[in-house]
Amino acid sequence: MVSFDEELQDIMNKSALALMISIGHRTGLFDVMAKLPLSSSNDIAEKANLNERYVREWLGALVTSKIIDYDSKSSLYSISKDKSDLLTRDGSFNFATSMQFIPVMAQVEDKILDCFTNGGGVPYESFHRFHEVMAEESSQTVLSELIDGILPLVTGLIEKLKQNIKILDVGCGSGRAINLMAKTFPTSHFTGYDFSNEVIQNAKNESLKLSLTNTCFEKQDAANFNHEEQFDVITAFDAIHDQANPEKVLGNIKNSLKPDGVFLMQDIAGSSKLENNMNHPLAPFLYTISCLHCMTVSLALDGKGLGAMWGKELATQMLKDAGFSSVEVKQLPHDPMNYFYIAKP
Repeated sequence: MVSFDEELQDIMNKSALALMISIGHRTGLFDVMAKLPLSSSNDIAEKANLNERYVREWLGALVTSKIIDYDSKSSLYSISKDKSDLLTRDGSFNFATSMQFIPVMAQVEDKILDCFTNGGGVPYESFHRFHEVMAEESSQTVLSELIDGILPLVTGLIEKLKQNIKILDVGCGSGRAINLMAKTFPTSHFTGYDFSNEVIQNAKNESLKLSLTNTCFEKQDAANFNHEEQFDVITAFDAIHDQANPEKVLGNIKNSLKPDGVFLMQDIAGSSKLENNMNHPLAPFLYTISCLHCMTVSLALDGKGLGAMWGKELATQMLKDAGFSSVEVKQLPHDPMNYFYIAKP
């Protein structure tokens, strides 16, 4: 049986390792090493165009954690295929992308400490690189399966998208989902709302780069729009629990849907009851992200502060309270971290 002091040592090591995995991702070291045979630290640094001394110390952390393999006789390093598959941009799922959230959240620790004492919250603009990391994360959980996995969860939606319908994405971020759908279904029209100037400009730039003519991106507070029965489909990918006034947002979404429309909402897979999350494989991570970001950005606006772990029970009830007559909850094999809610007026 592992003693508690041994558990704490393990936490220290793995917390530090999360930072080093993030660095390995951002520097491209994992991507470089995945394509190299047994190599010296000099060769790895040269291929990655990095400083050898820093690369060698980074390798020390990864070797002692048994992620990177090391031949002590030749002083050469390598990474196995099964590990590189989970740590590279070309792999099946890149966990290194998510590790970036640890340093991003750590930057606001002092401000969060103040909130513990005085209440309130930390606003979005305090989070350096958050939108960048979130966009990269969504490329795995949303973009990779959006066309072939997520959209088909709604019966008949693909056929409708091939015709001429109107779609709104609430909390669109950098617009990657909207732009992908617009490129795939050129006869339909796609609108994205977000209250961040930065991400709306990013979305517009990408749309322009792709030469899309069926997109529209607007800076908009989701609590302050109401387009009576205007949209055939409204989506929200990991966006509702951050809202200051989620009840009003859900009400606006319901009112803006046509009578035969549908709301497709992706949100964190979890329960509203703490005791039901005891065996959730990522519960500590998700509660931490919630405390240091999702909850606090809502409270910074005097909002409800739902947090990432608001849970299926509360989410389903709030959708019904907003006026949706039916709510289905589904999951996809590629994404154990999220539920997909299909709500109809």
